[in-house]
Amino acid sequence: MPQDPPAADPPPDLGGDWHLDAEPGAGEGEAPAEPQPHGSAGASPSPNPPPATPPPTPDPPSAEQIVEALLFVGGDPLTAAAACRAVRGLTPDGFLAAVDALGRRYRRQRRPYGVVPKDGGFGLAVLPAFRGLRERLVGGPREARLGQPALDVLSVVAYRQPVGKAEVDAVRGADSGAVLRQLVRLGLVAVRHRAEAGAPEVRYGTTPRFLSVFGLASLDDLPRLGDTSQV
Repeated sequence: MPQDPPAADPPPDLGGDWHLDAEPGAGEGEAPAEPQPHGSAGASPSPNPPPATPPPTPDPPSAEQIVEALLFVGGDPLTAAAACRAVRGLTPDGFLAAVDALGRRYRRQRRPYGVVPKDGGFGLAVLPAFRGLRERLVGGPREARLGQPALDVLSVVAYRQPVGKAEVDAVRGADSGAVLRQLVRLGLVAVRHRAEAGAPEVRYGTTPRFLSVFGLASLDDLPRLGDTSQV
């Protein structure tokens, strides 16, 4: 006695509103064709199908989102002039309003970072409560293995930058060439002005890593010269 053919596997579940169109001539098991109205047998599909609904156009980013992205890029402090040059249609007032809105949103959401003024512009900085975590990651003064001579030179550079080696030597009363090279290798000091015709010598300044290692948002956060306990 002939056996019934095995049942066909169920179609895959693609989820959502996905559908697979059956190919013509796929063989047995196809769904029967829908009945055609009289006089339409074998007729071609309508040459003018209804137009497909276009996908919704995404909303353009807001000024707050654009400024936030610029801040996350990093680098030099973000000024109103630089932001307005980079973004067509952004005004200085709009930039400052976006910065203020970001700061309020970060505080409301209890973010571990905030927007802080920095060297005439703005930047993102870790809040003081989280600086200990950052030092574990990038290292503090001890992890950078700075001895007292290196700390002395770094202090002179930080407060007098851009400063030349001769001035550092005069303040310390000792040769500072080897220490300056050590600080450059550690990424705490960098050449700011190279010796050129008419320029007496190379001048040095601190780097963003210096600010990060010592937990400073900007050079304005350096302790006052009278407070030697923090230098």
